[in-house]
Amino acid sequence: MSRIGRLPVTIPSGVDLKIDGQTVTVKGPKGQLARTFHPAIRIAREPGTPASSGAETPGSVKVTPGDESTKTRALHGLTRTLIANMVAGVTTGFTKDLEISGTGYRAVLAGKKLQLALGFSHPIEIDPPAGITFTVETPQKLKVSGVDKEVVGEVAAKIRALRVPDPYKAKGVKYAGEYIRRKAGKAGKVGAAKA
Repeated sequence: MSRIGRLPVTIPSGVDLKIDGQTVTVKGPKGQLARTFHPAIRIAREPGTPASSGAETPGSVKVTPGDESTKTRALHGLTRTLIANMVAGVTTGFTKDLEISGTGYRAVLAGKKLQLALGFSHPIEIDPPAGITFTVETPQKLKVSGVDKEVVGEVAAKIRALRVPDPYKAKGVKYAGEYIRRKAGKAGKVGAAKA
């Protein structure tokens, strides 16, 4: 059994979680997410204890493997983590911070669209997918936020791929806190050529 898969997913107050066969739907203050999981994994909701019997405990979701095959064991921890990410997404949400460095490189928000000047002859416009919002803190710092962790990471990766930081001057778009390995530039000639 997976060590992560064994842990129950706690459902906080204000979150509504429904299990319909293999489809799990989670509703919360930030939005709603639904996902269908592999039929080899059993997903069951366990009710919490009411406040009348002492300390109230919220409900939880328990994920168990249907059999002991290698594929099912691999899906066990994954399924539990995906459900935990759905619950975390509708309660707190996910964000990815990006930094832009380079002369004239900047980000501007035009309505909901993100406009990026990355050294090309034209600005790049990006429409946010459903459930994604862009926040520009400064022209060199922007945030991608939303309820679905996968979509947030994918949009941030696509923005970074528009201008990957070069190893010489680190010009481009990078994740906040990402270390760019630098290369030394061309060295000038030290001595004159011998005749």
